[in-house]
Amino acid sequence: MGSIDATELGSEKKPNPGKATILAIGKAFPQQLVMQEYLVDGYFKTTNCDDPELKQKLTRLCNTTTVKTRYVVMSEEILNKYPELAIEGGSTVKQRLDICNDAVTEMAVEASRACIKNWGRSISDITHLVYVSSSEARLPSGDLFLAKGLGLSPETHRVLLYFVGCSGGVAGLRVAKDIAENNPGSRVLLATSETTVIGFKPPSADRPYDLVGVALFGDGAGAMIIGSDPDPILEKPLFELHTAIQNFLPDTEKTIDGKLTEQGINFTLSRELPQIIEDNVESFCKKLIGKAGLAHIDYNQMFWAVHPGGPAILNRMEKRLNLSPEKLSPSRRALMDYGNASSNSIVYVLEYMLEESRKARNMNEGGNEWGLILAFGPGVTFEGIVARNLDV
Repeated sequence: MGSIDATELGSEKKPNPGKATILAIGKAFPQQLVMQEYLVDGYFKTTNCDDPELKQKLTRLCNTTTVKTRYVVMSEEILNKYPELAIEGGSTVKQRLDICNDAVTEMAVEASRACIKNWGRSISDITHLVYVSSSEARLPSGDLFLAKGLGLSPETHRVLLYFVGCSGGVAGLRVAKDIAENNPGSRVLLATSETTVIGFKPPSADRPYDLVGVALFGDGAGAMIIGSDPDPILEKPLFELHTAIQNFLPDTEKTIDGKLTEQGINFTLSRELPQIIEDNVESFCKKLIGKAGLAHIDYNQMFWAVHPGGPAILNRMEKRLNLSPEKLSPSRRALMDYGNASSNSIVYVLEYMLEESRKARNMNEGGNEWGLILAFGPGVTFEGIVARNLDV
């Protein structure tokens, strides 16, 4: 990757030759909008549960997540068609996958079309597809159905990232960056799509950790176009992806644990996760910015696009890195509006990042050119990219 030349720190905001850039962003959601204030009563009603202790626990969790709204695929119509999804212990993986496979493809197609429209070039100019999801399982896999749904060329080179969890969006960016930089002239469509239907279950005292997911996670899709050496007439680069690294933490594989069973995905999230991230995030960031030659820049002179895994993770990061409160504003806004949408979330964070930088520019306030794109997922895996905001 090499270090950054001093001339790159100028104010022209032009992408460096050969470096991958994000050229467009798009998103999509299912029709069901869930207001957090009504979630508890609705969830217990649809699952025919009247356990007051579990209801009180979920109420407390909903009050601490900072989530206000979320979109979900699960609906009254689906539960009327598949009432067994709300019954404990039934073999429902086939029904779940039937729902999920169709839903994630539909959302990914919609997000990709929105992204391509924002990009402004022809769909025939897409040469590669990177597809990310932890919400489906089939053969052929979802990347083929997305390519078919969009009408991509049969010669499009496809890459699939399955069950990467919350780090999937940044992992997909890292892969798309490598493809773009090693295939001059290529244009990579990165699409992420997730739904919680695969893990939807009725409340149970035997699985109290399920309630964390009920209170926190949301559905949706995201898309980005990535390419190097953008056409100055046809394309407007948003972010340059300068340096990317990935690390996993040995012996932490049980911290984020999921297994596909006859009842769908059984998912557990250790209470130790925020502490593990806090204990390791500073060394990871130092390694990342050091590799990019930016070790001299103060953390508060950078932008931070962080996957919003939950308020505890964001709070601990902010404290450990001594970040100003506004630094994680895009992440907190994405969490509030969409919940933790797994691999999709980084798309929503980057969109809010652009919105805030444009607002600052319109008010003649300076923005941060350099920053980090971060996510944490199963492994425990850290994904990070040093990026330039070319839109400040």
